[in-house]
Amino acid sequence: MPTEPLSQKEIEDRLRELPGWSQEGDRIARTYRLEDHVAAAALVMHVASIQQQLNHHSELTLGYDTVDLTVHTHDAGGAVTARDFDLAARVEAVAPAHGAR
Repeated sequence: MPTEPLSQKEIEDRLRELPGWSQEGDRIARTYRLEDHVAAAALVMHVASIQQQLNHHSELTLGYDTVDLTVHTHDAGGAVTARDFDLAARVEAVAPAHGAR
């Protein structure tokens, strides 16, 4: 059974609970800044592990000292769902340990 898309109001309400995250079209997104490339790469690996556990994957881009995530749910026709916010919350929980801001 596919996950149901969230309404625009639900998305806005949930984004208020995730500072730094925003809606970009049909996705939610966040950029993390880190101390250097190694710290950014370590965060990418941690996020990749979380994504495997959840079986839910974002677009994940590694820059020199940045990590960009954008996420939506393919099974819901590319809409934003509760699964996207679950992933975002898990990333938010581990990002500070990597020095992300």
